[in-house]
Amino acid sequence: MSRNNNGWEPRTRLGRMVQNGDVTSMDQALETGLPLKEPQLVDQLLPGLDDEVLDINMVQRMTDSGRRVKFRCVVAVGNRDGYLGYAEARDDQVGGAIQKAIEVAKLNIIKVDRGSGSWEDRAGGLNSLSRKAEGKAGSVTVRIIPAPQGLGLAAAETVRNILELAGIQDAWTKSDGNTRTTVNLAKATYNALKNASQSRTPRRAREVRQEVRE
Repeated sequence: MSRNNNGWEPRTRLGRMVQNGDVTSMDQALETGLPLKEPQLVDQLLPGLDDEVLDINMVQRMTDSGRRVKFRCVVAVGNRDGYLGYAEARDDQVGGAIQKAIEVAKLNIIKVDRGSGSWEDRAGGLNSLSRKAEGKAGSVTVRIIPAPQGLGLAAAETVRNILELAGIQDAWTKSDGNTRTTVNLAKATYNALKNASQSRTPRRAREVRQEVRE
């Protein structure tokens, strides 16, 4: 099995396609419709991703052997230029939970449907979203509305951190439900951006998957 310079041995079809040079961008990787299962693949296509620890909580659970304590970490990753990932992970140690969450977040990378969806902006910009977006997680609903260039991000801290990682510069947001629960607020924001992105990609993904099979 071939290796690259940092010792990565691809174990999936998409990983081998990346290493062989058949897939050279994250756009192409996502368009194949093949799942992202190797963090190293993402590292190669999107080097220098930023990560943001959004929340860390201690979680206790009773087992037959007594009380067991773990740490739950919520993380978002992004290149601040249209790509975003999100994940939660648990581990006995804080550092382990953070590292696990970062690796899983890389596997949940999406391409954010950026644009200039405000009627006050000229078409062709990438400062905001191209349309309204809505996402849910638990009791929380997050709505993201395109805003004109220069407005900034009218959002709570958790929502703003995620939008910044995605490369969104201008947006209005509205959150309903128990927004004090950071994990649901973060996940609802990610889901809103994911929902907006998926609404325009299925047909192309099917076409590329067919090309890969052939």
